[in-house]
This record gives sequence, structure tokens and C-alpha cells, in this order.
Amino acid sequence: MKSVTIQQCSKAFTLESPTIAPDKSISHRCAMFSLLSDKPSFIKNFLLGEDTLASLSIAKQLGAEVMRENDYVSITPPLKLTEPDNILDCGNAGTGMRLYAGLISGIEGSFILTGDKYLRSRPMNRVTVPLREIGAKIDGRENGNLAPLSIRGGTLKSFRYNSPIDSAQIKSALILAALQADENSYYKETLLSRDHTERMLRGMGANITLNEEGWIEIEPLKQPLEPLNITVPADPSSGFFFAVAAAITPNAKVLIKNVTLNPTRIEAYKILFKMGAHLSFIETENIYEPIGDIEIAYNGKLQAVTIDSNIAWLIDELPALSIAMAVANGKSIIKNAKELRVKESDRISTVVNGLNLCNIQTIENHDGYEVIGGELKEATINSHGDHRIAMSFAIAGLQCGMKIEDTACIDTSFPNFFDILSQITTVEKEL
Repeated sequence: MKSVTIQQCSKAFTLESPTIAPDKSISHRCAMFSLLSDKPSFIKNFLLGEDTLASLSIAKQLGAEVMRENDYVSITPPLKLTEPDNILDCGNAGTGMRLYAGLISGIEGSFILTGDKYLRSRPMNRVTVPLREIGAKIDGRENGNLAPLSIRGGTLKSFRYNSPIDSAQIKSALILAALQADENSYYKETLLSRDHTERMLRGMGANITLNEEGWIEIEPLKQPLEPLNITVPADPSSGFFFAVAAAITPNAKVLIKNVTLNPTRIEAYKILFKMGAHLSFIETENIYEPIGDIEIAYNGKLQAVTIDSNIAWLIDELPALSIAMAVANGKSIIKNAKELRVKESDRISTVVNGLNLCNIQTIENHDGYEVIGGELKEATINSHGDHRIAMSFAIAGLQCGMKIEDTACIDTSFPNFFDILSQITTVEKEL
């Protein structure tokens, strides 16, 4: 789709269990972690988005047998992961590139990781530098900072790494490398980032522990892990767009079912509650993830908020939160969020510029921005290839109408986003 026009929503709405996209982070990991077993893994509700299908394709290129039947994906790993006969294309997925870099660094052979024009502009030295320090041979543009990345896999050394960046992608890449190292390795970050990797690998039998000082200890694999048998829960960051829609629309309500309630993934919902929205969690658990339902409803005009902590838990939801801030009473402030500048787009600049076009006053800072609540006005917004920017301003369109340009990127994570949005208001697509 070249562009989409969203009509202003003139009435209250209730969305009961909309078909929210399966979790992208967990789907990526299912494709990769299944390669660490010697038996078939069975994944129900795998996200069939462009990025996660790219991770699935790479698993196949490494020698796995991949089958899709009904709503199941089965992945049967080879006896030994093999050197591919072509480049490995990660699409738009930083998760795919960074995690696969950690995994294949310990595999004998030659590999080239690439992606689309947006991914090829994102920094990779955050993983290539520590991987080189433990024996991986990695090169690329800007001395290995930009893809395409050329990796010569082989024997890896153990490590003790205190990461300067709180990032689940860095942590996961290093954990995947550590599982193939010669001795136990140790990893630490200031704030616990998303911990799907640790939870899922422990569920498969890996020995990964967290001590009182915050060091994650990873024991190398002595034998293949148990296969995955998992139903991928709904993605809370995808559901959050409709949570914001409910929170800013009088008498609206959304019930999101079977979503991961991992504490590192629901911080944005807690912020929305702090701003004044109605919110409730109903939790269950399984071997890999806590799962349950989230109900969000309008509870009056939202109030401004300051966000300066737990940024690693909010990195994907801040664009949508910014739409809530744009219609809240008062000035909202986001600090310590420099990581936003190296996502699919520079999300600080794209959010600020987009809100300015919508007649909302902002102040851009090096590590965040300030949003002065007001009344959104109709505008034309370019997503810059960033799916979360496109979807966030589509939700803003419920207040005032909006045209979003470059919307094909939404297919990377939430292919049926506009199908759900069309249950609320009129959506006109230009193909």
C-alpha cells in the first residue's frame, strides 16, 4: 500500500477480542531456538509477517525442514546446521539480524546477513563488537557497523560482558553465542530488558540463571535442547495501538485476549493507566511466558505524564503513547530514550515532526521529547518505513482524520491492522 486515509471516528466502540497479531519477538525466537534442538518443534499462531517469515526462511537456509499446516508451523532441525548457498535476508528486522549474528557466529562456515534499506542503515556494532571479542570473525560496512554483515563462524570463547546498552537484542545475541562457548559466560545490563530469550531457553532446558548482583550466567550446551511446543501469544505492543484508541475515545473499550503479560512487555499499559485510563489484567501462566487478557476502557480525559525510567520496556510503544500524550491535559516528558533514534526510523524526530504537522506543540531533546497536550488536526504523515510510526498516526486519525504515506511497512509486524481499524472507522487504501 502506498498510502491509507483514516476517517475521524465519530462514535464510541467496543472491540471484544480483536485478532491481534501474534507476538513478533517470540515468533522470531521460535524460528531460531528450534535450531538448538534435535527434534521437531511445533509452533501454533506463528506471526506470518514479513520479518518473522524472513527468520523462518533463514532457518530453512541453515538446513531446517520448515512446514506450515493450518495454524501450525513445524521446524525440524538438521543434524548439523549448514553453510547456506546464498545470503540471509532479514528483511526489516533488527531482531532477526542481531540474534542470528549471535547464533551463526558459533557455526562453522561463511554467512552474509543483509536486509532492506532501512535495516542496512541501523547500527550493528552493538553486537558485532562484543562478538568479535569472543572470537567471531565479522566484517561489514563501517568496519562491521552496517549490514551487509559477513560472518565467518567458528569456535567462541566464554565472556563476562557488562553491556553499556539495555537491549534484549544485544543480550539475546550474546546468550546464543554463549551457548556455543567453551565455558560458562556472564552477561549484565543496568535494567532488565525483555527476557523472552531467557524464559524460552530455560523452558527448553538451557541452564541460564540470574544472580543477586544482576549477572546472567549461561552454561554452554552439553546436548541439544528440548523442542518447542508453544502457542505464540498475542503481541502486547501490537494490541497497544487499540488500547490507546480506547483510552482517548469516549465510552470506548477494548478486550485483548491471550496476550503475553511478561512484566517487561506491559509497562506501556501501566503508563496508560497512570494517565487515567481504565485497565485490568487477568493472568495465567505456561512454561515459556505468563499469558492472559487485558481490558482497557475510556475513563475521562487523560493527564500528562513524565517517563524517564524503564525505557527498554517501552521502546516499541512510545510512538503510540505519544498520541495519548498529544490529547492529554498538560505537558508530557520523555527522557533517557536515546535508543529511539536507532530503531526502524529515528523515532524521536519522526514522532516530533508528525505531531507538529498535527498542530501539537513539542520540544525535541537529544534523548527524548516533550509533548504539550492539545487538539490533533488532520495531516499527511510519512512513516519513513517505520511500522510503529505508521500505526500510531493511524490511531491519531481516529481523533481528526489522517493520511499515512508508506504503509507497506505495517506488513512486517501486523498484517491485519487495518482490518481491525476498519471495525472502528472508515479506512481508504491506495494500492
